[in-house]
This record gives sequence, structure tokens and C-alpha cells, in this order.
Amino acid sequence: MSVYRTLFRTVLVRLDPERAHGLAGIAIRTLGAVSALGVRFGRPAASLRVSAMGLDFPSPFGVAAGFDKDAKYALGLGALGFGHVEVGTVTAAAQPGNERPRLFRLTTDRALVNRMGFNNQGAEAAAERLARIRRRRRRPVIGVNLGKNRVVAVEDAIPNYLAATRTLAPLADYLVVNVSSPNTPGLRGLQELDRLRPLLAAVLAAAERADGETNRRVPLLVKIAPDMDDEQVTAITRLAVELGLAGLIATNTTIAREGLAADPERIASIGAGGLSGAPLAERALEVLRVVRAAAPDPAFVVISVGGVETAGDIRARLAAGATLVQGYTGFIYEGPFWAASLNRELARGA
Repeated sequence: MSVYRTLFRTVLVRLDPERAHGLAGIAIRTLGAVSALGVRFGRPAASLRVSAMGLDFPSPFGVAAGFDKDAKYALGLGALGFGHVEVGTVTAAAQPGNERPRLFRLTTDRALVNRMGFNNQGAEAAAERLARIRRRRRRPVIGVNLGKNRVVAVEDAIPNYLAATRTLAPLADYLVVNVSSPNTPGLRGLQELDRLRPLLAAVLAAAERADGETNRRVPLLVKIAPDMDDEQVTAITRLAVELGLAGLIATNTTIAREGLAADPERIASIGAGGLSGAPLAERALEVLRVVRAAAPDPAFVVISVGGVETAGDIRARLAAGATLVQGYTGFIYEGPFWAASLNRELARGA
């Protein structure tokens, strides 16, 4: 990875982050195409397998939503060693997202700020790709993260989520209701219990009816923000357990900016958006512990995400009660062989 770090410091850091992401995506898609020939750079050791939600995860470590918004890179990411790929966020209808620039690096903090705004090609386009992926024998577990279209009022969120659910649930290994992105106006208001209960209940019912041919119940999780207090986190966790959700993902990006090493003027010039990466690690671990305290049954899946960089970070999350762990920002800073390296370290300590 030292070669990648040199490339990052000398070349990639000079590119617009979204353009760099697009170039990386081309390489990952190419890798996905050749993976059909059995080419894999990061096959996890058998000792790392995790069984959860009726699924077999090759590794506890996967890619968080946001990297593969349109199900274009999943096969390549699997070939790089990620045990699961969470596609999205996908909305019922295609939308362009917020105006550029909308993705920013804070390299001194090993962090990103994004205000992408759920830019994606819509549920129908994602469904076509997922249908092709499911025909492949060698593929990672595929989750699909669902969001609300920006033009849809919060009061009309349920039909909007249901439209995406009906299209994508038959093709997903698991589904996630995203109510925690800070970049869609009003979305985080759906974390209020009086709004969240009917939304989750409706999506859960649709997910359970989605695959009429096999009668497969598609596991459903909800993704929460790190900016709630512990009482709110506990209340949402208990609601998820009560409704019969498969689990919960903690956490999304944060709107907080405390404790950053970057120049305050630089931070101010970036403006609004969700912060991810190393600065989120401490709060993500705290939220994980709160969630697991409220839902101690190991059958309730908790996926921990936020500030994960090392195998030690993954072990710490698993020890704190996580079933699975996800990363994203670390991938940007560590490069294409990051997951394979973490899997090797995890296997040595297994």
C-alpha cells in the first residue's frame, strides 16, 4: 500500500475527489469483469466467515453505502476482498444530487466531507445491474440502501420508499432504510419515532412480500445518525427490535466539526455536508455500545461503520458487539488492497 500512498500524495490528491472516484470506479469495474475468470486479489480466509440474517458473509468487513451508488462496482469490490457491498443510496427515481463540488478531502484528518445528495440513476437502473450480478456465482453479499427522493415531501416519504423497495427487494440480499443522511432536507426528521415507526413497518411488510417466487423474506435494517443523543439511539434500537427488523447500522456521517486538525478556514469554506473517516471513530464506537446494550440478542444484527481503518479497529467493533463492520473513507486513503490486507491481519489473529 506504500505505492498507493505515494500515488495518492503526489497525484490523486491533486484531482477533484469526485473525478478521482470515477477513475477508480473504471478500474474496479474492469476488475469485476475479469473476476468471472476466477481472478481475485483478496479472497478472505475461511476462518473469517460470518453467518448473519440467513446469509454467509466471507468476511465481517464490507463496503459502506455511498461508494457504489448504482451497483456498478460490486463484483470488483468483492474481488478485492470485501465480504459485502452495500449499494446505494438508491432512490425510487433517478436524481442528479447536489451541485458540484460536493465531495471534499480533509487529508490531515484522514476524513471526507460530502454533500452528494443521493445522486443515483434510480431503482430501475440499479435493478437491471443487480439482476446480472445475482447470476454470478462469485459475488459478495449485496445490500441495498434505500433513500427518499429530494423532490418528495417528508409527509409523502412512505410511498416513495415503498416504490424503491418493491423494485429492489427481490434482488437484494438485505435492505437498509436510510433516514440519517444530512444531505437531503428533512430526511433526518424521519428518525423521530412517530415518523419512523410507520415508515419501517411499511417497508418491512413490503420486503417480506417482495419475492413471491421463493417466499424469501428480505432482511431489513435501519441506518442511524451519530448526532443523536444516547436516549434517542436507544429508543430507535428498541423500536427496530419491536418491529422485527433484522438489525441496525450505526452510523452515518456526522454534521459535527469539533476536534479537527484541518485549517478552520478550509473547513468553513467547504460548508455543509456529512463528515466521515477517522474523526468519527470514537462516536461510532460509543453508538455501537449503546445499540448493543439496548439489543443484546446476537440475532439482532448490528453493523458498525465510521472511522474504521485497521484490523484493530475491526476487532474492537466486533468485541463491542458488532456483527459486521463497514468502511469507506479508509478505502480512499489506503487504496485498492486495503480490504485484502485487513482480512489477512484478521485471519492471523483469528
